[in-house]
This record gives sequence, C-alpha cells and structure tokens, in this order.
Amino acid sequence: MSQRLAKVPKEGATQQSKIRLVLFPLPLQGHITPMFHLATLLHSKGFSITITQTKYKSLDPTLFPHFTFHLLDDGLPDNATFDPNNHTMILDTLNTNCSEPFRNCLTQILSKEPIACLITDPMWSFTKSVASSLSLPRIVLRCASMSTFYVYHSLPFLREKGYYPLQETKSDEPVPELPPLKVKDLPPEAKHNLLVDIITEMENSQGIICNTFEELEDFYITRVHQVLPIPIFAVGPIHKNSPSFQASIWTQDHTSISWLDTQAPKSVLYVSFGSMVQVSKADFVEIACGLANSKQPFLWVVRHGSIEGSDEIDPLPLPEGYLDTIGQRGNIVNWAPQQEVLAHPAVGGFWTHCGWNSIMESISEGVPMLCLPFFADQNINTRHISDHWRIGMELDKGVKRGEIERAIRKLMVEEEGETMRNRITALKEKATLSVMEGGSSYKSLENLTNYLLSF
Repeated sequence: MSQRLAKVPKEGATQQSKIRLVLFPLPLQGHITPMFHLATLLHSKGFSITITQTKYKSLDPTLFPHFTFHLLDDGLPDNATFDPNNHTMILDTLNTNCSEPFRNCLTQILSKEPIACLITDPMWSFTKSVASSLSLPRIVLRCASMSTFYVYHSLPFLREKGYYPLQETKSDEPVPELPPLKVKDLPPEAKHNLLVDIITEMENSQGIICNTFEELEDFYITRVHQVLPIPIFAVGPIHKNSPSFQASIWTQDHTSISWLDTQAPKSVLYVSFGSMVQVSKADFVEIACGLANSKQPFLWVVRHGSIEGSDEIDPLPLPEGYLDTIGQRGNIVNWAPQQEVLAHPAVGGFWTHCGWNSIMESISEGVPMLCLPFFADQNINTRHISDHWRIGMELDKGVKRGEIERAIRKLMVEEEGETMRNRITALKEKATLSVMEGGSSYKSLENLTNYLLSF
C-alpha cells in the first residue's frame, strides 16, 4: 500500500494559500527538525509559511525557497554552545533577548498581512504573552513525548505523594501512578521551574501538536486530554509525511551511506548520542573499546565538541592503533543523515541517547535500540523503550567496555535482540499505517488543517 498525503481541493488550496502561519522553533537540532517537518507538511496542505528563527544556529533560507524567513537578533555569540551543563542559562538568555524582537517581527508582518496562527515551541516562555497582546491564536509543537509531558504535569501530585525530594535509597522502586517508571526516572528538582514554564506555555495555548501516534502513546494522550481541555493533534511520525530535506544545524556526512552500502543486511550498529550530549574522555575510550571488541560493524557519530575538554581541532582520543584495528568494520563521522542511516538495510541496531526524534525515527524504520540516557526526558524515554514497548534495552551497568560488548552482541546477534527486532517491526507497521489515508495521524492532520482554517 502506498502512502498518500491528504489532498486539498483546488478551491481549498487557493483559500489556504492566503492563510499565513508563523512558526517559531527553538534553535536546538531536536526542536528545529520536527518544526521544519511540520512546516513542510502544512505547506503541502496549502498554507503560507513564515519561519521566525534566531540568528543563533539559523538555517540557510535558500534551502527552503517555499518559506518566508525572519531573523531575530538573539544577542548570543556565534560560538555559544548548548550542552547539558549550561543549557538552562542559554535558554534563559534566549528567552530574555528574543521577546521584544519577536513582538516587533510579528507587528511588522501584521502591518502587511494577517496571521492566522502562531505555532511555537513551548520552551519559549514569552510567546503566550506576546500572542495575547496581539490577539493572535497560538498552538504549541510538543517535540518530546506525551508521556513525559504527563509526568511533568503530575509534579505537584508527585510531591504530595512524597516522591520529592528524591531519595537515592528508593531509586529502583516503581512509581505505580506512572507505569512503568521508577523513582530514578523522575525529573530532578533542579529542573522543575523550567518544566513548570513549559507546562504553562502549553496549558495556555489553543492546542498541542505532538510528534507521536495514537497506537504508541494512546494511554498518555488520553490522560493529557483529561487534564487539558484543549485540542491535541498527534500527527507523528511527523517526518514520514514530510519530504527529506536539510533541516540540520551541522553538515551531514553522506559518505556514511556509501559505506553502509558495503555492509551486510542488519549487521551495522549505528551509534549517535544526539546534538547536545558530551561524554568524558574516559567514557569515550570505553565506548571505542566496547565497539571494537563486539566484532560488529559500526557507524559512530562523534560530533565536534561532544567530548568533554576537547574542541574541534583536537584529535579524537582513540586508543593507539585503533583505526588500524577496526579497519573497514568501523566508520567514524562528525554528523550523519540519521533518517537515511536508520532506513538503510545494513543497519540492525541503534545505540542512542533516547532523544524523542531519534526514538520516532528508529521506530519508523524498525530498528531496535541500545539506550544510554544522559539528561532531560531521556530516562523516561528509556524506561518506555526497555520496560513498556520492549523494543530495546538499557546499558544500565555503567559505561564499561565489557558491558558494552555484551550489550551490543545481545542486541545485534542474540535471540533477545531478535525478539526486540520483531516487536519494533510490528510497531513500524503501525507507525506507517498511522500516516496513511484513514490512519490515526492522517485523520489528526486533517483535523489540524480544519482547526487552523477556523481561526
């Protein structure tokens, strides 16, 4: 069965082409990617699209000639980096510096034509007030899972139940109110203010678009519906309905695809820890040795700046003779076209930090996961992968070469990994059906289109 996008009647297309939507992504790869996929999807439905982006990590507008772009002065230096240690500080700076430029940008657009609706990232803490002051409807794009959103929304309840302050001695105990979570998966208190801001932005919006599908997260979508009386549009996997394009902050190394062409089917472990994670030099060496000792072919993304204490010009701290040892069995690149990689028939496993985009892309291609969560929503995501959907396993005994070797072999060549592969293949089929005509995400996209036309 071929996938088909919902078609807009000719007269509808003419009507919608006059309707302008303004989208405002956060300048992080994991937030830019789904926002640009959504923009492409809505453009295919006939809407006119304006992208408001910060100068920091802005994408080249010439790659998207079908969109109109506005650039905001964010006050950040070009060499500023988001990482787990400073992301809250940089986010605060962006929210402080971008409020007035965003208001001025919208005022400029409104002086020339009406704006039907804003679609913003809920990590922008000022868009609610700006939208209200200009009497503009605002919908948010939830770039993470609905299960994590429900956990964040439940924080006051969890405090009442005595889960906070978190206790190390109870870290492995279950949280029966939020299955399958354990106490150690709950967000640390240091992040609660940020999470409250996100919840507030979402609660006070006119709707939530989420990159998930009902067959995956129906339980939590239903629960969120019960606590938030606003429309929720589960239109994921959002990249499956959007043509491939270069919505990447970093230059993608397409030689990784030609290397994959030389490998046997389902033999390669793809390793990528996303756009923000940093590992210590000691952990990097353990990862390198574990990969080599597993004897499995691997494609390893080592992003510039992803090793603590290193910069872009420093050589990778690989063990002596490492590249000669692995030969053609391993390929190390700075950044890879991940959707293409996961769709490649040679890829049989994905060692991931468990960011939500990576999970959705892995499910969409039926690739089981080895999970190494670092921060933010990644612990919650990992618990669902390993204990709920059972489509992957957590590397939970530390970053040690022996544990890594055993986990890789279990995922790639042993029976347990094959069982996970069968489960995620079944989930892949559900994801594919969801975006086809009559599927849950297809219908949700139709509902979103009609909702946007109602403003």
